[in-house]
Amino acid sequence: MDSLKELVIDKTAIYMLPQSLYRLTKLEKLSLNGCKFIKRLPERLGNLISLKVLSLNHSAVEELPGSVGSLSNLEELSLMGCRSVTTIPESIRNLQSLMKFSINGSPIKELPTAIGSLPYLKTLFAGGCHVLSKLPDSIGGLASISELQLDGTSISDLPEQIGGLKMIQKLLLRNCTSLRALPEAIGMILNLTTIDLFGCNITELPESFGKLENLEMLILNECKKLHKLPDSTGELKSLCHLLMKKTAVTVLPGNFGNLSRLMILEMQKDPLESPRTQDQSAVLPNFFTKLSLLEELNARAWRISGKIPDDFEKLSSLKVLDLGNNNFSSLPSSLCGLSLLQKLHLPHCEELVSLPPLPPSLEELDASNCFGLETIADVSGLERLTLLDITNCEKVVDIPGIECLKFLKRLYMSCCKACSLKVKRRLSKVCLRNIRNLSMPGSKLPDWFSQESVVHFSERKNRTIKAVIVCVVVSLDHEIPEDLRYSPICTRH
Repeated sequence: MDSLKELVIDKTAIYMLPQSLYRLTKLEKLSLNGCKFIKRLPERLGNLISLKVLSLNHSAVEELPGSVGSLSNLEELSLMGCRSVTTIPESIRNLQSLMKFSINGSPIKELPTAIGSLPYLKTLFAGGCHVLSKLPDSIGGLASISELQLDGTSISDLPEQIGGLKMIQKLLLRNCTSLRALPEAIGMILNLTTIDLFGCNITELPESFGKLENLEMLILNECKKLHKLPDSTGELKSLCHLLMKKTAVTVLPGNFGNLSRLMILEMQKDPLESPRTQDQSAVLPNFFTKLSLLEELNARAWRISGKIPDDFEKLSSLKVLDLGNNNFSSLPSSLCGLSLLQKLHLPHCEELVSLPPLPPSLEELDASNCFGLETIADVSGLERLTLLDITNCEKVVDIPGIECLKFLKRLYMSCCKACSLKVKRRLSKVCLRNIRNLSMPGSKLPDWFSQESVVHFSERKNRTIKAVIVCVVVSLDHEIPEDLRYSPICTRH
């Protein structure tokens, strides 16, 4: 078959390729993905001079023949999940056309020095190579590489030569738990747009970080040993997404407000791990109001207890605001000026006493477990509100304007005994028609609930109704840790 261009024998029981394979000089793709019985490739594999794609993913191949370096037109070499391949031959230096090299999930111990001799390599995927502990210094020779993925490797540091990767845009180091620091040379990679350090054990970022003028996304989630951001952080003029959930950072740099393009800021902490003592309280800095493009701000459990800036309306693009598990007692009246705000989450703000007037754009309001909450401003203007959660807000005596919330679908008022009677009087059958989830204190179905059939069930063809959930009754003690509360008990009839 001298004209054959593709040979795909994925997931077959083939255990050997014929030696005559070398005669397929027009073959462009050879795929052996999932071939669990084939261990060796023909020695004359290098004779496939037209081959562009060699895919051996999840096969039983034990090694690449040295002749693989003769595949001068090879553009893609993939060894993902090849559990028996431990080395890559130095002859790959001759693969001058190679653009994509994938060894994800293989037990490769080290990359050959020859890797730096591939001038057109654009992507190098080595995620899940758990025994890969270092990169060769020659890595700096990959002049065309745009994405380097090293997730879950045992790499403890990156060579300074990584600064030579002038074209790289994505550097992915997720769950590299042995990684303690990044080299100063990282600041030389000016084309970087994404850095993902999720779950790394880095303690700090180099000051050169501020030179990454094209960096758009920085992911630091679960970097629990990271205690500070470099002072140069404010120089990241292109940064749009900063995700730093569950880090040890407690103070943001003074020039943080210079991040004029920042759109997403997630810096929440674990409420169960975050200390709540007064001497460790934090203040929401005034520079936040400079972030005029910010759309999402999550500062849950930051121990914010000081006064929140009054000029909050300057965050004119804000759509999602989460300040749960903090210690402030009031919110600024300027909050109603956030004309695009859709979600306001304030759970477990136990010292919050009152809610000011809120913007009419609001769709979700979560003030659950705000045990000190006493008053809620008139909500009649919140025409788009679909969720209202004031669970365990026992001191609230009324929710003025709730009868005007025509689109309300979820209303949670468990343990709100002080206001339940007034709310029941305000809610009409018209209001109740749209509600899908409703929890209120009481021991029986109230009189104001429709005496007619609440729901009409009709059997579908070939289907029989075996059970209907009538109600779910849950009793909670707010002293019970939050992570132990979710064990619902359902009664079926």
